[in-house]
Amino acid sequence: MRILVAGASGLIGKAAVAALRSDGHEVVRLVRRAAVEPDELAWYPAAGEIPLEACRSADAVINLCGEDLALARWSRKRKNELRSSRIDATQALARIFDPEGGGRRPAIFVSASATGIYGDRGNLELTESSGPGNGFLVDLCRDWEGAALVASEFGTRVVCLRFGIILSGKGGLLNRVAPFYKAGLGCPMGSGRQWMSWIEIEDAVGAIRFALTQASLSGPVNVVSPTSVMNSGFTRALGRIYGRQLPMPLPRFLLRLLYGEITDEVLLASTHVVPLKLVRAGYPFRYPNLEDALYQALTLEKAET
Repeated sequence: MRILVAGASGLIGKAAVAALRSDGHEVVRLVRRAAVEPDELAWYPAAGEIPLEACRSADAVINLCGEDLALARWSRKRKNELRSSRIDATQALARIFDPEGGGRRPAIFVSASATGIYGDRGNLELTESSGPGNGFLVDLCRDWEGAALVASEFGTRVVCLRFGIILSGKGGLLNRVAPFYKAGLGCPMGSGRQWMSWIEIEDAVGAIRFALTQASLSGPVNVVSPTSVMNSGFTRALGRIYGRQLPMPLPRFLLRLLYGEITDEVLLASTHVVPLKLVRAGYPFRYPNLEDALYQALTLEKAET
């Protein structure tokens, strides 16, 4: 297949491009600058500029665009940047599938989303049929998916991958907290009773590859391990790996002081998400167990017991 990838420079994007090429696919990367490599196409989504003719020669489009949600506090300016990086890009990509003008179009649109669409839901198990919650992140994910699903009106198979917390030693949450555990300073956040729905990076990429080939998959798809854990369980697993952690949790008030709104919508939000569609479609999870996933993501050798 000839596959167009937007967001190829991100954590998931880099891993996905490498995996797709190893599968034998031709991968073309959309870049927000002048193209300098043979596998690059320039586009400027904020201005709505995209090389439609070149893009329409692809068999599938993968959209992994979106700035890091937890990189900085959510000021009004930052919220606008987070929305623009996702929604402007997705709206521009959806134009590829518009049949106006005739000609060839890709048949598949795989677009990123996040389990943040469910909001803070306590102990409730959440599947793809569960409704959205409330908050900025919920609205962002809902509009993000809505922009992608426009392509389905043109007969395209659209898959919105709702990624959970990505476990990777190269970026994301794990890359940020691992140094604290190495120093013996790791600890639960808040009460520690909030559910964390996670996915190891290889399975995150595996879900993308799976979505490309499984014609039965469409609409929202939860990309999380079948074994979600509470924050306390997550921190205990990291504590076992590094041999130590602090006995006291980080209190909510301190987290709010440090991170503001991110605290309630990301760090302490409880989302117990179930990957119902992936399980029913027969996706073979490589790392369903948290401790195995942590060792793999951190490229550590697990001691024999």
